[in-house]
Order: sequence, then structure tokens, then C-alpha cells
Amino acid sequence: MICSTLRRVGHMHIYLVRKASGVSKGHHQHTVGSRPAASEFAARGASGNVLELLGKSYPQDNYSNLSRKVLSRVGRNLHNQQHHPLWLIKERVKEHFYQQYVGRFGTPLFSVYDDLSPVVTTWQNFDSLLIPADHPSRKKGDNYYVNGTHMLRAHTSAHQWDLLHAGLDAFLVVGDVYRRDQIDSQHYPVFHQLEGVRLFSKHELFTGIKDGESLQLFEQSSRSAYKQETHTMEATKLVEFDLKQTLTRLVTHLFGDGLDIRWVDCYFPFTHPSFEMEINFHGEWLEVLGCGVMEQQLVNSAGAQDQIGWAFGLGLERLAMILYDIPDIRLFWSEDERFLKQFRVSDINQKVKFQPLSKYPAVINDISFWLPSENYIENDFYDLVRTIGGDLVEKVELIDKFEHPNQEACNKDSADTALLSPK
Repeated sequence: MICSTLRRVGHMHIYLVRKASGVSKGHHQHTVGSRPAASEFAARGASGNVLELLGKSYPQDNYSNLSRKVLSRVGRNLHNQQHHPLWLIKERVKEHFYQQYVGRFGTPLFSVYDDLSPVVTTWQNFDSLLIPADHPSRKKGDNYYVNGTHMLRAHTSAHQWDLLHAGLDAFLVVGDVYRRDQIDSQHYPVFHQLEGVRLFSKHELFTGIKDGESLQLFEQSSRSAYKQETHTMEATKLVEFDLKQTLTRLVTHLFGDGLDIRWVDCYFPFTHPSFEMEINFHGEWLEVLGCGVMEQQLVNSAGAQDQIGWAFGLGLERLAMILYDIPDIRLFWSEDERFLKQFRVSDINQKVKFQPLSKYPAVINDISFWLPSENYIENDFYDLVRTIGGDLVEKVELIDKFEHPNQEACNKDSADTALLSPK
């Protein structure tokens, strides 16, 4: 047994707690299918049970770990709720891409998909993106599984392969994504991503380049830190240049001219080389997105083997919190008019600065409790706190840990929990 002490910090923000399972009235669009019938109970893996979710039935097994709290969020689609701050960010990005990138017949080059179901197969979420079977990102403790074969998507990249396989070569995907995570002002089990993908043929990439007709997209060589083994250096550098130019123009559109930007090398299983963009905003360097040259193996498997491309992904909450000075990620789920009316603007590019709704200080509590010595995952506890405490809980933090010297199976953990804040 493990004994745990919890500090509960509480801000009882009434505007955040009306109904954990409620949907904003009149300003929402559902994902494909109907509203979840399962939003009032937790599907915790009782074998033989069936979960009704977005108009489909899913058998439950020992992988099922959806909490009541998370089920209540499925189908809310905040990014499609008009005048919601996440909708504003999405519309600003869409407008930018529609205006800057036009096809041969004057139509937008990039198509937009913002109503794809968040329930995907584990193959879509992992295998299609070349994520190895033993990769830690697959852990049950970090994801929300409907059952052993289906899950709530952990990233919008889960739709990349399907859209490429359908013959698309330039698209944006926007949607809610789900990850089991800690409790604080920056993390929530549901958040929203925007994904962008663009492919180039040999003609498209090398048009306008001196002696471009003699250049090639592919070769057989060795992989390095700068390129994949199947890409020529010329093709890689041109794709990388186009990607960074595209994203620089995007963040300049969102944040304004004169922005300091830097690129940091990083790793993703489905791109190489890969980068993170950081911006200097109000004197602080902030990471705002990840991107890279798409792994050719992924592109080939989707049937686009004569093309090369790039992909990027950004978090809408991350951008909205920076742009609108929103201090707490829970606020995006508020149905309080004092919050929502601040973003009802006539121009989506209008500057908005969030005005706090409560002046009351945090309420802090410490809790101690025993935990089993085996099969304990912190994210299980965070799900329990969110299910019971809802959006009253701002933060949970481990503050102490004790193991009894005479009982190896008994530990005392100390955690914190909860910023709640009364009106």
C-alpha cells in the first residue's frame, strides 16, 4: 500500500463549473454522429459492456479507460463554436491560408477538415505514423482507449495517412485531441490541434530554380541529421525552406511584424529533419509549433510515392493563451457569458485581452491517502480528481512521499490538488 498526501489548491470559479457534461447552448457543432450517450458515466473497461459514442457502438475490454469527465467533452467541438477564442484562432489561420495560397483556378490550395470524428483506430493514431509498437507514447497511462483497437485521437496527425491516401496534397486538419496528463493551468485532458500538410511533385518543387529540370527528388544514399536516405539534399533543403517560410508568414500574421523567431532541432517519428519554432513574445522565448519534412515511408504507403512533403502541428489553446492573455486552460470550457462575450468581435483579427472574472484567492488543501504498491498510475488519479472535482480543480502537485520503514508495500505520497475559486 502507498499512503499519499495531497495538497488541494482551490479556486471555485463558478464560471467554470456549471455542468461538467453540459454543451454550450446554441454555439456548437457535433462531430460526425450524435451527441455521446455515454457522457454521464465512466467506461472503465468492464469486459462485455458496450459504449455508445458519437452514434457508434464499441465493445469494452481491459484497455477501456475513458472517464466520465472526458466523455462529457466528446462532441463539444469548441473550435467550431462561433466566436469562441479557439474558433477565432482557427478562422484566422484558415483566412491566412486561403488568401496566401491559391490554386490554378483561383480556389484555395489548402482544403480544411474540422469535423472528423475523434474516435480513431490505434493503427491510425500510431502505426500509420510509423510509431513503433514499443514506443512509450502508446502507453495506456497516457492515452484514452475506447478498447484495444480504438481510441480518442492523441493528435490530429492520426488523419494524415487517410487524407493522403484519398489523393489530397495540401490540407489543414483541426480537431479535439485527448491525452491523459497532469493537472495544472497549462494541461487539460482535451485540447485542440491544427495540422497542416503539403506535398510537392518534382515539377512543383523545382519550378523557378536554375537548372531545376536536372534536379531530382529522390536518391538512394544514407540517412543523416540533415536528410532522409531517399531524399536528395536539394529537395530536402527546398522543402525545408518552403515549410519555414510558410510558418514564418503564419505566425507573423497572428502576432504581428517584427517577431523574433528561432528554430530548434527536435525529433518526431513521422518527420525528418524535424523542428520546433520558438518566438520571442514579451521578452520570453515560447515554443509554438512542431514541424518537419515528412517521412517518405509514410508518404509512399499512402500512395504518393512520386511526391515529397512537409507537415506541421500547433496547439490552438497554446496560441490563444499567448495571444489573448488567457491564464488558465480550463477557461476554454467555460459557459459563463462574462468569458464568452469578450470574444464576440466583428473582425476575427481584432485584438482581444482577456479580463479576469474573479478576484478571490486560491483555496489550498493537503490530503493524505494510501495507494496500492502495484499498478498505480498517476494519470489514473488525475482522472479521478477531474471526474469528481470537475473544473474546480486547477492544480494537483505531489509535495511529499513517505515509505514506512517496516512495510515495503506501504508508501506515503503527497500530492497537491486543486485551484478552485469562489465568485
